[in-house]
Amino acid sequence: MKILPFTEEHWKQVTKIYEEGIQTGNATFRTQVPDWETWNSNCHKHSRFVFISKEEVLGWYALTPVSARFEYRGVAEVSVYIKPSVIGKGIGSLLMNNLIQSSEVNGIWTLYSSMFPENIGSVRLHEKFGFRKVGFRERIAEQNGVWRDTVIYERRSK
Repeated sequence: MKILPFTEEHWKQVTKIYEEGIQTGNATFRTQVPDWETWNSNCHKHSRFVFISKEEVLGWYALTPVSARFEYRGVAEVSVYIKPSVIGKGIGSLLMNNLIQSSEVNGIWTLYSSMFPENIGSVRLHEKFGFRKVGFRERIAEQNGVWRDTVIYERRSK
């Protein structure tokens, strides 16, 4: 088992995990995985890794800038996805620990996550690593004809 930098060669396996997250209805508002070029251009080039066991990607994370403004250069949105069949095996914790270390080395001072409150596993993972709930957005967007709420968590670098 190892955590490696996330590159285009991992994209095919990552999209399967991303699609499984979409299918749960509690991972994202997205209805389809973007193509590599779109995804790659929106994310930081640093602080994106995959967790691999026996050549299989079991989880991944990436950071996305929240703004192009210079003043917000150290604020990033977190995406963490784990293959559903291995949830609860500690992979999320290994990835989150790596994410925090990588973000701090790369000058990120605030990590931000917006998630569905029903996604208890993600909420607990963020709380375990010092993220605190800072907001609630009621009926922020529609998903399959249903208005959904999100909770906002953030973690400030020490």
